[in-house]
Amino acid sequence: MKLPIADCRLPIARKEQRPGFPILNRQSSIGNLAFTLIELMVVVGIIGLVAAMGLPSIFKALEKDGMRKAVSDVQDVFFSAREQAIIYNKTVAVTFVPHDRKFGVDGATGSGGDTVINPHSGKTVMATLPAGVEFGMIDIYRKEYVQSDWAKIFFNPDGTSDEAVIVLIGKGGAQSEKLTLEYATGSATVSSVDQ
Repeated sequence: MKLPIADCRLPIARKEQRPGFPILNRQSSIGNLAFTLIELMVVVGIIGLVAAMGLPSIFKALEKDGMRKAVSDVQDVFFSAREQAIIYNKTVAVTFVPHDRKFGVDGATGSGGDTVINPHSGKTVMATLPAGVEFGMIDIYRKEYVQSDWAKIFFNPDGTSDEAVIVLIGKGGAQSEKLTLEYATGSATVSSVDQ
């Protein structure tokens, strides 16, 4: 016995006959596309204008200058000295020359007053304080060294260091920061100086 074959095809209506679909013609779609491109160009222009106005502020905020650079350099030098002491299992010193405003890990070499960066860690190993920043105090085991020709802070292979306080004074004494070197951990904490 033969079964009849069911016709499952749906009738397809022409574009003009489809209910609920607008009839699109080529001219109206191009007009909508041009309007979208104009909007996009306006938005890109506004973003560019805002970026151009804000870029100098962003660069200034990211650029280390003055006191921020000095504090960062001192912390980096302490970190580098502690790192070398632990890695090479020997005592490493950081030498300060207050009158020249220079400091660095003993054995680090560099040209002139340039900042020397360790290529492996990216940390400063030798630096000169930026213009307008001076050493206000170099106190090692409660003895003042700011008037001395030089001072040394030692970092030991077990991660400890000498107890020290370094005060950096900015232009006119308006801005100052204190770095306290913890002898048990060999790390420096930064705080503002009490007036």
